[in-house]
Amino acid sequence: MPSYRIAVIAGDGIGKEVIPAGMAAIERAVRGTDVTVSFTEFPWGCDFYTKHGRMMAEDAYEQLDAFDAIYLGAIGSPAVPDRVSAAIILAIRQRFDQYVNLRPMRLLAGLTSPLANRGPADIDMICVRENSEGEYSGVGGRVHVGTPREVAQQVGVFTRHGIERILRYGFEVAMKRPRRMLASVTKSNALTHSMVLWDEVAEEVRKDYPSVEFKKYLVDAVAARMVTHPQTLDVMVTSNLFGDILTDIGSAISGSLGIAPGANINPERKHPSMFEPIHGSAPDIAGKGIANPIGAVWAAALMLEHLGARAGHDTILAAVERVVANGKTLTADLGGNATTKDVSAAIVAEM
Repeated sequence: MPSYRIAVIAGDGIGKEVIPAGMAAIERAVRGTDVTVSFTEFPWGCDFYTKHGRMMAEDAYEQLDAFDAIYLGAIGSPAVPDRVSAAIILAIRQRFDQYVNLRPMRLLAGLTSPLANRGPADIDMICVRENSEGEYSGVGGRVHVGTPREVAQQVGVFTRHGIERILRYGFEVAMKRPRRMLASVTKSNALTHSMVLWDEVAEEVRKDYPSVEFKKYLVDAVAARMVTHPQTLDVMVTSNLFGDILTDIGSAISGSLGIAPGANINPERKHPSMFEPIHGSAPDIAGKGIANPIGAVWAAALMLEHLGARAGHDTILAAVERVVANGKTLTADLGGNATTKDVSAAIVAEM
């Protein structure tokens, strides 16, 4: 009987409101099956920081490494500088070599895209974002702080190993999708060292996947294409920074940032992978009970799929699709007036 242990970090703001919805969906999805799931909640985040001067416990990595997966809500608070709060997410990704950030972007039936005359068949793509190096590697610093000669340097670190493994993962994803299309996204006309290396590696790797239609784009061109011709994009493989930005565009054209899930994956399974909605902690609406839980619920489905419980994933996602298509129980960001708990209950009821 498969049994999975999940570490839960609800975090801050609306993370504490949407994560219970994902947990309820998982519990309902595995009920009556041979799969069992147990949750262990950790109070880490900005509230923890204000009390202890650190975002997590000293032995947090050792504790987390004992779990099968990590379920994260959102991190961030006006009371804590972003450079401090965001570090918890980057640190977990790098410590556990979660070098794949997988972000589906789909216009679900029943939702309206801000793009005119676009339906679900037009917007169905997935971003495979390099998640361990690139522009978010943490290399750099500041000197002469506070003086007229102050200098800040942020170094983008790109390795052949890191580029090749994310491209191969992207091609494998494309092989499993109906259209078998892959776009490699760089900015090699301006970043003539790092991105030229990326292009060179992509040209080598593509030879091993002749059945996948391969194209390379500059990041500004693909950003425009997501708006003007989204139906021409399927799988996009990007650097850390480019993927972060492009997937916000993808979520926006799919109806709302609130529906978008993300998976931080260690494909070799040497460490736990981490699953989260891609939205932030949204302090402006935190505590009001109106946050959209769909991104967190979809992330929960991705977690079950990664763990091997594909049936649970399908059950959750089908329930989400039916609730959205029905249109009666939607939060304000999707044009409705339902609460977070209303949507959670509707999804569970559909299962």
